[in-house]
Amino acid sequence: MRRTARLLTGSALAGAAAGLVCAPAYGVGAAHLEVHPSSVVPGGQVTVNTSACADGGTAVGDASAVGAGRFTLAPSTHERDAIGRFRVPPSAQPGTYEITATCAGGGRKVTGDLVVTLTSQRQPVHPRGSVKTGVGGALGPDPVQTAAGVAALAVAAAGGTWLLHRRARGDGI
Repeated sequence: MRRTARLLTGSALAGAAAGLVCAPAYGVGAAHLEVHPSSVVPGGQVTVNTSACADGGTAVGDASAVGAGRFTLAPSTHERDAIGRFRVPPSAQPGTYEITATCAGGGRKVTGDLVVTLTSQRQPVHPRGSVKTGVGGALGPDPVQTAAGVAALAVAAAGGTWLLHRRARGDGI
């Protein structure tokens, strides 16, 4: 029993050590070019930003892969990023395109992907308001008519209950 426990403990420790050695180092030098929106239709505007350039740094962007050409990334107050914009040409074909930016004064190059689609990826719009069916409703436009309808239903329900009660007693109608 002791041998089994040592074997299992040793295996667990070895697995944990292997996991620590092989764990990916996210965030270490992981500067990249953020593309917003990441999916766009031809003719749409795209904003890119990066924190790869030093605080207050500028960069030259290149969207020629999608046909938009070069653009400038200027310093921004948002998390000390460099930010730039370009418009995807209406003639752009669907596909995934690599957008690049090269920092001024250091030459550091960062990349990001842009997906061009023929359909918009926007969230669906849910309908609001009432449906005009002509039948009316509990929350109709005229509260006086609604109150009158509720009162008529209450009188009918009370009268029906009274008649059923009399019939059950044998008084007749």
